[in-house]
Parts: sequence; structure tokens; C-alpha cells
Amino acid sequence: MCGRFTMKASPAALQEVFPLLEIPEFPPRGNICPTQTVAAVRNESQGEAHFVNLRWGLVPFWADDIKIGARLINARRETVADKPAFRTAFRKRRCLIVADGFYEWQTINRKKQPYHFGRRDSKPFAFAGLWDRWDKGETPIESCTIITTEANELVRPLHERMPVILHFQDFDRWLDTNEDPKMLQALLQPLPAELMVSQVVEKVEGA
Repeated sequence: MCGRFTMKASPAALQEVFPLLEIPEFPPRGNICPTQTVAAVRNESQGEAHFVNLRWGLVPFWADDIKIGARLINARRETVADKPAFRTAFRKRRCLIVADGFYEWQTINRKKQPYHFGRRDSKPFAFAGLWDRWDKGETPIESCTIITTEANELVRPLHERMPVILHFQDFDRWLDTNEDPKMLQALLQPLPAELMVSQVVEKVEGA
């Protein structure tokens, strides 16, 4: 599962991870919540990748109400290719959701202790995401979901699931609309625990 994440990376750090893209100005955010706007990268119609803003919580193009998005913040790796809410987006509308960490909580003495997980090298990264466009309201809404997979050894003591953090070298493949989606399933694995680090957090911003 991924229900809260962070994106505090500097423009210079983002440029290192996305060297070919123009980096917009992003205010540091320490507690990104569902239904909020998130930074993402996707291929446009010309095949070029660009940063965009998307609403977190996927609203499928066929939905009657945007409220469905609050229930679709995550998509399970095991069912993403077949579940009606995600299957079209998985084939045609994949994106990178930019982050530098995510939270999980552990209950200790009836209190929830937050932990922050990130890359051991402190670099920003990208969750494997899907996006869709909903045109049934007065204003079109472009939204996204984060794909989850089974947890690695670092995350598993706190939760059985974790977001898919893509390897840097797999970004282009994930965005390529000509790529066979069946071949992309192999990318939806937990990031190895040795590439990650966790940290106890006294208080999550805004919580």
C-alpha cells in the first residue's frame, strides 16, 4: 500500500534523475495525500516525456463520479492488467509518479509510529503509475494511481505491500506506449531492501 508520500527533492537532484527533462519548480512537500495534485512524468502524443500535474486517485474515463478516485489511489500488480478500473490505462497510459519517500505506520503501545522509507542514496525516484482523463464534468480531470507489489524485507515488518519503485534504467520502457504491457510485468517488483533505508519520524507534517 502507499497512502502518503513525500517529494522534497531539489531541482538539481531531480535533474540528475531526469537529465533530459525540463524541471518545473516544485515546492517541498512532506505529506502528500490522496486527491491532492502530484508531480508525474508521461509521454505526450509526440512521444516526448514531460512533467505534468495529476490528481492522486485514478478516475477512470468511464466513471460517473469522481468520488471513485478516492478508492483507487493504488493498483495491485497482480490484477492491474485485468481490473476494469486499470486495464486500459495499463496498456496505454503509464506514468512515473515522482517522490523521494513514502510512509508506513507501526502501532506501538496503542500509538501509531510513522516510518519514512526512501532510497539509501537519498536520490528522488519514481513510482510506477497509471493515469487517465475524465471528461464528464465541467472541467476535465487527469488523475493517477500508484502500483503496489509485495513488500521487501525492509518494509514487510510494517506492511505486506509497498509501492513499486522503478529502477532508473527502466523509466523509458515504462513510459513507452509501444512496449508490450505483458513484458512490463517483470518491472513491477519490490525494490531490493539493500537499496532502501527507513527512518523513524516523530511527526508527519500535517498529521
